[in-house]
Amino acid sequence: MIATSMTVTPATHSADILIVDDMPDNIRFLSSLLIEQGYRVRKAINGKMALTAIQTIQPDLILLDINLPDMNGYEVCESLKQDEQTQSIPIIFLSALNEALDKVKAFQVGGVDYITKPFQLEEILVRVKHHLMLKTLQNQLQHQNQELQTTLGELRKTQAQLLQKQKMLSLGQLASGMAHEINNSVGFISSNLKPAKQYIQDLLELIELYQQEYPYPSDTIQAFMEEINLDFLEEDVNQLIGSMQTGTERIQAVILALRIFSRLNESEIKSVDIHEGIKSVLVLLQSRLYPENKPPIRVVETYNKLPLVTCYASQINQVIFNLLNNAIDAIEAARDRLQAASEAPTIWITTTWENPDLVTIKIQDNGIGIPETMQSRLFDPFFTTKAVGKGTGLSLLTSYQIIVEKHQGQLICVSAPHQGAEFKIELPLKLTTT
Repeated sequence: MIATSMTVTPATHSADILIVDDMPDNIRFLSSLLIEQGYRVRKAINGKMALTAIQTIQPDLILLDINLPDMNGYEVCESLKQDEQTQSIPIIFLSALNEALDKVKAFQVGGVDYITKPFQLEEILVRVKHHLMLKTLQNQLQHQNQELQTTLGELRKTQAQLLQKQKMLSLGQLASGMAHEINNSVGFISSNLKPAKQYIQDLLELIELYQQEYPYPSDTIQAFMEEINLDFLEEDVNQLIGSMQTGTERIQAVILALRIFSRLNESEIKSVDIHEGIKSVLVLLQSRLYPENKPPIRVVETYNKLPLVTCYASQINQVIFNLLNNAIDAIEAARDRLQAASEAPTIWITTTWENPDLVTIKIQDNGIGIPETMQSRLFDPFFTTKAVGKGTGLSLLTSYQIIVEKHQGQLICVSAPHQGAEFKIELPLKLTTT
């Protein structure tokens, strides 16, 4: 069943080829032919032996006889194609069967070629070389595709970083300018409230003395006192000044929170109180935590004693801001469900120091939750679980890069639909810079 007619130049590619045939003469001929061409050759005389050999070391190509004693070649091929580890190995069928249906079935089960017996030496070598070359090209293409995917991912990350960096730079400059201008104005008001209160108090006392000295004012004065409701004015003016003082203190607290959040005019890396940063973020998010015409979002803070953490302070604050902002978004999306269940919208913030080398910050909400199918993509560039136009897909990516890549920490999400989400930050106490 073997025919030869020419001498072929030895192959330079030292591929590993498995010959599966129950005929010793066929195996000897094919083996010596391929070895002479520079190929590495292994042999199997039945299907089970072939599967064992393939699982041990995967060949680059298989020459597979159809008529085998235990399981036929079709069954061997089907078994290999069902396994992700072996499905890409090219299989050339060998058979004395020359019917069209036999060839069709060979291709249907996953074969790449079909050689009929008796063998033609030139045909075997050309087909083997051809399919090995195709396999090599496929591997190269797959490798290049993986490299392109990696490069694309890096480009997307870089783009996201640049966008977020520019965004935070603009916000930082805006915050700096606003804080400076507002602080000057509020400082002027605050510094004048105390003497203004004293002046008003002195004037009221003067009026009271006049009332004592001149208990019977003229009709004109009496009419004006009734018009301005002097008794109410005396009672309300102190409350008015107090409200103004409270307002200025509130503005000063927001300005302080802005400064703590952005760490303006401070070194990038420093030892900070994590709790101070969290509280500054909560101040900045007051308008979202207490929305108009909606029940407020309850914040349960459980702060355990933490040491100072050496980190990029403004960036850690940015992560906390992103996670809390996302938690608020998740709660807003779940308000109908929470209201139906008589459940208060809630965010839980917990800090612990159980590991001597790191602190843990947990931010949990009872919002809409995240489907499991989406959780593996949460930190991908531009991926968002929000509706179109509601999110950029940058905040979680940026948070991941800051915690994991820049601080060598961990950012972990645990969530389920309609059961809220928990983001856990594990942050080393000391920053290792490279």
